Parts: sequence; structure tokens; C-alpha cells
Amino acid sequence: MNRYLKLVNFEFNRIAKVFFTLLGLTLIAQIAGDIIISKKYLIQANEAINESLLTKEQFLAKTGPMSMINVTQSLWFLGPIALCAAAVGFYIFLIWYRDWFGKGTFIYRLLMLPTARFNVFLAKITTILLMTFGFVAFQLILLPIESRILKSMVPEDFRSDMSVGGLIGNHQILSIIIPNSMTEFLINYGAGLTAVALIFTTILFERSYRLKGVLMAAGYIGLACLIFISPMLLQSFVLNNFFYTMELFILMILAGLIVLLGSLWMSHFLIKKKITV
Repeated sequence: MNRYLKLVNFEFNRIAKVFFTLLGLTLIAQIAGDIIISKKYLIQANEAINESLLTKEQFLAKTGPMSMINVTQSLWFLGPIALCAAAVGFYIFLIWYRDWFGKGTFIYRLLMLPTARFNVFLAKITTILLMTFGFVAFQLILLPIESRILKSMVPEDFRSDMSVGGLIGNHQILSIIIPNSMTEFLINYGAGLTAVALIFTTILFERSYRLKGVLMAAGYIGLACLIFISPMLLQSFVLNNFFYTMELFILMILAGLIVLLGSLWMSHFLIKKKITV
């Protein structure tokens, strides 16, 4: 366990500068967007009331009150989230290929450390999870701060206040990355973990068998997808809607667990038996 934790610390330190830079960009962009959008709304309200001679009630009826929804649907808010998600997606591949194609083929030094080879795999997948949860946690911290900034800028009569929970529940993207229930959390991030494990396995196939490994990886992905959708195929084409909705849902979760465990087992086999140093 101690060696595994040291590997996790080592892997995270390699991405720490990029990670904290992205956090800084998210902070600056979202706070700036909050301020800019709030000021723009106030200017619009001022012009409508003072120049167009609308009453406050007429302006609100026409434009609507200001709320955090206006902020969270803007590019200022969504852009950093997309950038962080893209960074995680890119690093899923870079975390392996950097070690192979970097200076001195660093992967061989990692695999020769006095620890189980599979710990290298686990450390890399843990680093991806830490990055993801770090971005999500930081967003959770920012939301009440941004809401307070909006409240300090926009008068109460011109705004519609929302709780953080209400904001998340009414936002299509936030409700995915910050689920409202433990069940949704396990489903969303369990699916993400399974996808990462599957990608790691395909990378190890390619690294173990080179060109032949690409074909094997493609076949493995196809098999994994077939296993995952097999309950729906049975429901639609074999059993003629035999399962209830909840039963089908449970079967798909079990199929996902099979794919996850299968990917972990296959990765353990490949990194231990097929990758030579």
C-alpha cells in the first residue's frame, strides 16, 4: 500500500502544475464572467428604465430577473469546464504514452521498481480520478462564491436567488458532474471509471502487441460494448420485453461491472506477463 501511495503521489506531482493552472483559469474565467454578466444586466436594466422609460415591472416582465442560471449558461462558465474535461481526456492517453515515448523510455524504469507492476496501473487510474474529483470539488467551492458575488452586485428586486442544490438540479451539465444522489454519483462516475479502465486496457494491448495489438484492442472494445448492451439486446430481440425497467437497469449495471472487472483483470495480465523490459 505504501508503495502504491508513493506512485500515486509521484504521478500526481507530474501533472500538478497543469492541474493547478487549470484551477486558476477556472477561477479567473468564472468570476470574471459572473461580474461581466451581472454588470451587463445592470446596464441593460438602467438603459431600459431611464432611456426607454419602462417601469421596473415592465423590464422584468420583458427580460426576466437575473439569476445564476444566466452565468452558468455562458461561455465564461462552461468554457473552463470543457477545458478541464478535455485536459482529463487528453491525459488519459498521455499518462501512458509519455512514459513510453519520453526521454529514456521512462516506463521501463517504472516497471522495474520493487513493487507489483499492477500498482503502476492503479496509480495512473487513481491520478485520473483525483484530477476529476479535484475539478468537481473546486467547482462546488466556486458556486456559492459566484452566487454571493451576483447577490452583492444585483439588487434583490432584479434577481432570482437559487440555492446551490437548486442550481445544480436545473443545469444539464452540472447535474451530470455533480449528481444530486449517491445512486447517480455511483452510476455517472462508475461509468467514467469503466471507460478509463477500458481505454487503459486498449493502450496496454497496443503496447504489448504493437500493430496486432491495435486490432486486438478494437476487438476488445467491441466485445466490451457487446457485453454492456447485451441486456438491452436480450430485452428487445430475444425475451420480448421480459424484464421490468428496474430489472433491466440492474442487469446493465451488472454488465458494466463485468466490463470493469474484465478490464482490470486483462490489464493486470498484460502489464505483468506481456510487457517486457
